[in-house]
Amino acid sequence: MKITKEKVLEALSYVEDPDLKKDLVTLGMIKDIDINGKHVSFSVELTTPACPLKDMIEKACINAIIHYVDSEAEVTVNMTSSVTSRREDDRALLPEVKNIIAIASGKGGVGKSTVAVNLAVALAKSGAAVGLIDADIFGPSVPIMFGAEHEKLFVNEKGGRAVMEPMEKFGVKILSIGFLVDQNQAVAWRGPMASKALRQLFSDAGWGALDYMLIDLPPGTSDIHLTLVSSVPVTGAVIVTTPQHVALADARKGVAMFRMSQINVPVLGLVENMAYFDPPELPGKKYFLFGRDGGKHLSEELNIPMLGQIPIEESVCEGGDTGMPVALDENTVTGKAFASLAQSVAQQVAIRNATLEPTRRVVTMKG
Repeated sequence: MKITKEKVLEALSYVEDPDLKKDLVTLGMIKDIDINGKHVSFSVELTTPACPLKDMIEKACINAIIHYVDSEAEVTVNMTSSVTSRREDDRALLPEVKNIIAIASGKGGVGKSTVAVNLAVALAKSGAAVGLIDADIFGPSVPIMFGAEHEKLFVNEKGGRAVMEPMEKFGVKILSIGFLVDQNQAVAWRGPMASKALRQLFSDAGWGALDYMLIDLPPGTSDIHLTLVSSVPVTGAVIVTTPQHVALADARKGVAMFRMSQINVPVLGLVENMAYFDPPELPGKKYFLFGRDGGKHLSEELNIPMLGQIPIEESVCEGGDTGMPVALDENTVTGKAFASLAQSVAQQVAIRNATLEPTRRVVTMKG
């Protein structure tokens, strides 16, 4: 029986993307079909290089060809990716950035910046093009966590204006107000000044093409948050909390802010940082120092995904202090946790882009 392109497509129409709930052919994910006798090769273009279901989809494709087309077929599947985007704006700012993700917390001290830095590194390690803006104007810590606190920015002239070149480290493009001020001086700015500084990190920098741009916001709710959603279309927000009751109460307020009718930014999910302690000498033995499953219960209450639980480890603090994010080593417990978190975030971005309204800038609020 001769293998044809039509038979291959018909067989692959039985393979469904588990997240998007449609078959790969309908989604336009099947590319470059090549048939040479019994050998069949094609590409599957996923919605993100960090897809956690990549292996499962590949096996399902191979099985579909063998089952529906020819049991003797030799199948080669090339798993590729192209990150989706649903931006619907004039793209005056960050024109080549596909997805803008706010990393927020209801209160300080929950490790929001640590999560933002390691999530950015983990996404970059998956093969995505990633940028990170340190928008915590009053307490910029990203330069330290990347070991770049003594670095100076390069400024080029493009189109008759000065353009900052984001620093790149560990595959992540980064900009922070910390690069622009004396690290030994306090930043005592009123709201409008801080908002203007954030806009400059968007408008006066050469970011280029990015799959994901993470925005590390100040804790709580402030002018900076409103400036963000009114300046650029935000794909979604990730809320960071700890299991403690007081942190969960503030996280609930953070979710409520993004869900306000005037803002209406989708909450991609919740990250529970410092979720448990896993002693190296007792692997698998978890101690819940700050309470158990508080984030999980809150995610169920608010009907938002639980994106990940990050353990509390000395290596996390050391990585932040030495400028070597723990996500660089996927062989550690915490490194694996951040790799899993990156997959979950990428997964939720793909689902958001496939199922919700296009991403737009908030225009009903001044910013």
